[in-house]
Amino acid sequence: MLLVNRAMMVFYDIEMCFSRNVSMDTLLSVYWFLFLIELPRYYLLEIFVSIRYAILKPFRRKMDDKARYVLFSENPLVSILVPGKNEGKHIYTLVQSLREQTYTNYEIIIVDDGSDDTTPYICRDLEKNGLIDRYVRINERCGKAGAANLGARLAKGKYIVHLDADSSLDRDAIEKVIIPFYTNDRVKAVGGCVKVRNGRYNICTSLQALEYLKVIMVGRMVTSELGIYHIISGAFGAFERETLDKIGYWDIGPGLDGDITQKIRKAGYKVVFAKEAVCMTNVPDRWWRLYLQRRRWSRSLVRFRLRKHSDILLPNRNWRVINWLSNMESIFYDCICNYMWFYYVIGLLFTYTEKLLEIMVVAWLIRLVFAFIAFAVIMLITERRREEFYLIKYLPLSTFYTGYYLRVIRLISYTSEFFFFRSYKDEWNPRKTSIWAQAEWN
Repeated sequence: MLLVNRAMMVFYDIEMCFSRNVSMDTLLSVYWFLFLIELPRYYLLEIFVSIRYAILKPFRRKMDDKARYVLFSENPLVSILVPGKNEGKHIYTLVQSLREQTYTNYEIIIVDDGSDDTTPYICRDLEKNGLIDRYVRINERCGKAGAANLGARLAKGKYIVHLDADSSLDRDAIEKVIIPFYTNDRVKAVGGCVKVRNGRYNICTSLQALEYLKVIMVGRMVTSELGIYHIISGAFGAFERETLDKIGYWDIGPGLDGDITQKIRKAGYKVVFAKEAVCMTNVPDRWWRLYLQRRRWSRSLVRFRLRKHSDILLPNRNWRVINWLSNMESIFYDCICNYMWFYYVIGLLFTYTEKLLEIMVVAWLIRLVFAFIAFAVIMLITERRREEFYLIKYLPLSTFYTGYYLRVIRLISYTSEFFFFRSYKDEWNPRKTSIWAQAEWN
């Protein structure tokens, strides 16, 4: 009721604003981007799918219970793979969260990609005391994909769970990320639900916490239900080891999360999202760090969706409608619509110069209504309503964060990647592997 009342108050503010200044015809002509692009995809579709998800939850629980029984009866070995560089301060917290898992038949493999901090000392101590099964050090940095490939080839488990070192898991996260493999034989990869651990640190992390709930928890649940789920987060994902053998593991170079997801889909396998398999991670607590992170993420979309895996978009012998829809959904809404938004904003600047401030205020009010609707969907879906409800106070700021800040970052990133191939010059990936990847796939 609180969310409904607040949304009604915002609606009233919009009505009063328009009754004094703007006609309803102008509402549609001025705010077409909000009503024709954003509302159908990011709100109406998510409402429909989320309600359906909630209604079918008892049926899904029965399926999961059967799958859980088969999982624990078979009790397969799960290899937990943690590649990374200079992650010494995070390793112990991750290992402790793994020791508390409800599923216990696993091995932990940590691959150190040329760390120059205390990682070797910490990991060797953990290995000596039996807290991890294997620690492997790469003296010359080869990149996250190379480290993951080494660890995967050393893994003995039927399934490989890939984790970021700064992650920590809910007690039943390993169990719940493996269960989907036992509900459908075609499932060969499962993405976990990543949430923000340091969300209360400052405004920057709080807005990211809200974004993760909207984009990852709800957004990826929706795309998974529609069969077009297209990126398994490197922070928490599970793969059948035999399938990784067939597709050749991770390709080196930037953007490995979405890349391997595309490879699995192209091989004809099913990829799903496990909403209840929760992983907590730290996010950047400074705006400039967030900018660098999102710039890298956005560039990767152009690199692997529009270049490397462009064959998904064209008819060929391996072409599948569902894969085409999966890629086009991401390309259209994340990339094309971003340039449409830029055109839309420029049009407003020149057409409604005198009323620009007024239009921006009304746009903010409309987006605030949308934000309350989205938050209501989050509260319907999440398993942590009490812990996450505090984020409601950041809804007024979230419209600026997602509507302007992130869009500008994406515009800069896409443009630099289209014309200058900047993803291959990012220091996050070793220069030698970026050069090889660029020569191999472009």
